[in-house]
Amino acid sequence: MFDPTQVNLTSASKEDVLCYFAISENDYNGHLGARVSSIFVILFVSSAFTIFPVISQRMPTWKIPHSVYIFARYFGTGVILATAFIHLLDPAYKRIGPKTCVGVSGYWGQYSWCAAIVLASIVIIFLLDLAAEVYVEHKYGVHRDEEATNVFIQQQAAQSADQPTPAKNESGVSTWASEDETVIAERSFRQQIAAFLLLEFGIIFHSVIIGLNLGVTGSEFATLYPVLVFHQSFEGLGIGARMSAIPFGKHTWLPWILCALYGLTTPISIAIGLGVRTTYVPGSKVSLIIQGVLNAISAGILIYSSLVELLARDFLFDPCRTKRRSKLLFMVSCTILGAGIMALIGKWA
Repeated sequence: MFDPTQVNLTSASKEDVLCYFAISENDYNGHLGARVSSIFVILFVSSAFTIFPVISQRMPTWKIPHSVYIFARYFGTGVILATAFIHLLDPAYKRIGPKTCVGVSGYWGQYSWCAAIVLASIVIIFLLDLAAEVYVEHKYGVHRDEEATNVFIQQQAAQSADQPTPAKNESGVSTWASEDETVIAERSFRQQIAAFLLLEFGIIFHSVIIGLNLGVTGSEFATLYPVLVFHQSFEGLGIGARMSAIPFGKHTWLPWILCALYGLTTPISIAIGLGVRTTYVPGSKVSLIIQGVLNAISAGILIYSSLVELLARDFLFDPCRTKRRSKLLFMVSCTILGAGIMALIGKWA
């Protein structure tokens, strides 16, 4: 057993020293009422901020300015980007990185496993994304960029008319029919939903960990509680704004299930944490390994999603991207603002 009061530099290993400072006992210190309240507060803010963009998009009578929707969408992009690096990648390295208790122990000390897990996660997500792309090309005979252009052309044509275009005009020239629009919407839905599900999956992994920790954390609870309220609100806004852009079509039930899935994850995890508050030890070696691996997997998913699916597709490769420099500057500013605020929150959580 390592004794810090009698350190023998010839016999004490690096693992002994690092694990002594890293591994902790259960430090639950009461405040059960406040912890129970966090379940309902975070349930409300997570659900409300996630559902709001979805409802707004479906309720034109609310007459919410388009600029508010743009703000929510690209602010959420920045939030997800910062979550990937500040709230997932950094904690993963702090738990299983090369300078940690786990990182210098046994097989963990023989390779940079944290980086390898992140890399493997990114490669797997890339392969899944590529498979979805190939599937769309095979099933519908069109590339995703071509599809986006077709949708843009159709939207422009629809905007130039005061009423839906019939299947045939008076001179007999064929136009877009409602059946074609349905096929295009379904095609677009299948393209976008796979990427979104991966994005939400990565965020949910992270939500489980922070929920469990909030239920059992000690003196940090007073700081962590309000910070996580903002944390979950901003993440929910990002998820909801992205979800509202997906043409669900006949799948009207799916967005509500996805909203509920995110909204319930952290509260349920907090409740589980409270249930095992006297036995669960988040600072044990096994817990550090589990948290580090899950954070590394989630980091890989969100790094790929935020850089490729969000930033690259929205700003670099989107044929429908606005040509107005003022609007483009507003979109970029919202993204940077979201990333900056979420990065700042990372100082406490």
